[in-house]
Amino acid sequence: MSIDAPRDVWLPIPPDEIDGLPEGLDYLFWDGGEGGDQAYPGDPARCAVYVVPYMKRQQVRVRPLREMRNLRVVQTLTAGVDDITARLSDLAPGVRLCNARGVHEASTAELALALTLAALRGIPGFVRAQDREQWRSAFHPALADKNVLIVGHGAIGAAIEDRLVPFEVARVARVARSQRTTARGLVHPFTELPALLPEADVVILSTPLDETTRGLVDGAFLARMKDGALLVNVARGPVVDTKALLAELETGRLTAALDVTDPEPLPQGHPLWHAPGVLISPHVGGPTSAFLPRAKRLLVDQLGRYVNQEPLRHVILTTGVAGA
Repeated sequence: MSIDAPRDVWLPIPPDEIDGLPEGLDYLFWDGGEGGDQAYPGDPARCAVYVVPYMKRQQVRVRPLREMRNLRVVQTLTAGVDDITARLSDLAPGVRLCNARGVHEASTAELALALTLAALRGIPGFVRAQDREQWRSAFHPALADKNVLIVGHGAIGAAIEDRLVPFEVARVARVARSQRTTARGLVHPFTELPALLPEADVVILSTPLDETTRGLVDGAFLARMKDGALLVNVARGPVVDTKALLAELETGRLTAALDVTDPEPLPQGHPLWHAPGVLISPHVGGPTSAFLPRAKRLLVDQLGRYVNQEPLRHVILTTGVAGA
């Protein structure tokens, strides 16, 4: 690194709580504060690496970007980067945007399985009956012998499949932007979704949100799902057309388990809260005990690479480059 290069790194985790941070950088703590109005820890123009605060509102996460005129790297602590890509115009050319691949796969895959099992086995109904001190036995579908379709077979989709295997599912079909072959089998391109949907008992969404996936699960998509199928969304809320999903839920033809919604947070009084056959969790795929140690390891590795001028991991795009 040049002696005149910007050296400030804004971290949303106190630097003294991260062992192994490389020397040669100035570490400043900034997580936006409780209300998002926390004073900046230094001059944003001197920031070289901005690690985006985790689990803060978008307005908080992107607030300093426009003033970070010498920024070199934006590192998110999320798998999705749609909040940052929506503000690329605030960034100078040459800024590398990196996501947190490797941090959230285990937790998100666990939740995808938990939501699938809870929805199929009727756990929400059991909890409500327990609140009323009612013993109500019932017959519910098992995950065993079901056909599962994973839409978005990146790192999280692959982790979901790994956890499906012990449950003796009949088949796992995989879909991603482009066709490829993995150790577990063929990954189909999105163009083959219409043929795959009618065969799936469970459809799990784990795709990133971008202009190609926004509204992907629309009325036509849902209409192709088989009667009684379960839709599980651990991706992003806007991947699903909420109005179209509500229409299917109201008929009872489909059920859903949603960790993300559109809008989000889901406001009081929204019809999705009480739609039949829906289980909702409040976007908790990532925030678990697994997050912090994995996030710290990622930051130590990335910042070490930055100091040593080595290729960074998980670069999604570089601003000013065609396609960014």
